Amino acid sequence: MPRVPLCSRYVAPILVTLAILATAAPSAEAQVSFYTAIDLALRNSHEVKMALADVDHAAAGASQARDAYVPTMVIGSSLGYSYGFPVGQPTVVNATANSLVLSFSQPAMIRSARASLMAARASLRDKREKIVADAASNYIELDTDRRELEALDQQHSFGERLLEIERERNAAGLSSTMEVTQAELTNAQLELRRLHLQDHMSLIRLRLANLTGLTEDAITPESASIPGPPTPPAAADMNAILNTHNGALAAAEADVRAKQNLAVGDSRKEWRPQISFGVQYSRYAEFNNYAEYYLRFQHNNFDVGIDMKLPIFDAEARDQAHASAADAVHAREQADLFRLQLSEQTRELSGSLAELRVQQKIARLQSDYAQENVDAVMTQIQNGTGNPNVTPLTPRDEQKARIEERHRYVQKLDADLQLMQAQIQLQRSLGTLEDWAMQAPHP
Repeated sequence: MPRVPLCSRYVAPILVTLAILATAAPSAEAQVSFYTAIDLALRNSHEVKMALADVDHAAAGASQARDAYVPTMVIGSSLGYSYGFPVGQPTVVNATANSLVLSFSQPAMIRSARASLMAARASLRDKREKIVADAASNYIELDTDRRELEALDQQHSFGERLLEIERERNAAGLSSTMEVTQAELTNAQLELRRLHLQDHMSLIRLRLANLTGLTEDAITPESASIPGPPTPPAAADMNAILNTHNGALAAAEADVRAKQNLAVGDSRKEWRPQISFGVQYSRYAEFNNYAEYYLRFQHNNFDVGIDMKLPIFDAEARDQAHASAADAVHAREQADLFRLQLSEQTRELSGSLAELRVQQKIARLQSDYAQENVDAVMTQIQNGTGNPNVTPLTPRDEQKARIEERHRYVQKLDADLQLMQAQIQLQRSLGTLEDWAMQAPHP
């Protein structure tokens, strides 16, 4: 009987066992920390990648403007046979180098290109702030929805128990059909609320999946990883922070400088000399008939000199200068208007925080009161009221109290979410949101 190799005897059963375990094991959603979600969103964002490309484009434009003073070197050849009087310069090899030496408009063009680069970088910073705001807001909202869904599940189970009690009481003649219907209506409303919340969670998961590049079923928020709410600055410091950190405003100001310098450069193209420097070496072919038609012909030739131009009248350049000046004025007014709008927005968001904090306080007190009511009902059910004139509480009262407590708890979660989202939007307007998000615990 042939011997079976050891690996063949054990590998096949092991593979079968692993396949069975893999099939039987339920798929588990992976927890993704707040910091990881923000980091993945920034890495995966198409808007950020486009902004990075804009930065590269602006950097190339700045280099191009500066490199006008760097010599351009070309090597070529124009080989050919000529019969009769030679036309052109058939050369074995030629090399030329040209560069700008003096231009009254080029320095302004360089400053304009550098300002455009600064605008692109500031716009990139603003795009990152936008992605951080979207990811953070959706992440926190998904975590809140998850906790609300757990509370609704508990609330629904209490509603089922209440419906069961009402049916038993109605069968015993202790309550009317209206109370059974009311219990059914309450339970149906809870089920509808639960379905709406599940649909909303599905949409939030899709948004986070699109932001982070993960699959929808691979995103489960980790509550402990969410940092504390950002602390809003004092009202007196908001304008200074806005002018210093807001990327969109910085991009608008840099765009103003770019257009102003462009207008200056275009205005200096008339009645101002422009000087260029050039060097050329040519090796003429020996088999052509240059020597028959030119005295003292030589094969090696070298030229060096300058090219000076003085534009006296250029209507097109003058019109371009007028258009550039108008663009600069438009950009200046647009930036000033944008600053005013941002100032109003931050003032409005800052003012709404006080109201939202009071609403949050009320919701928390109502939740605490509802929990204390549940405790009081349970105590009376277990120990009695101690007053024979007071109707004793029943499990029916317990279920109603528990349903109300879960309802107040969900309202508290909603109030917490609204306040957190308003604080995020305020930091987004100020341009300091990414600094707050990066303070989250790292995985």
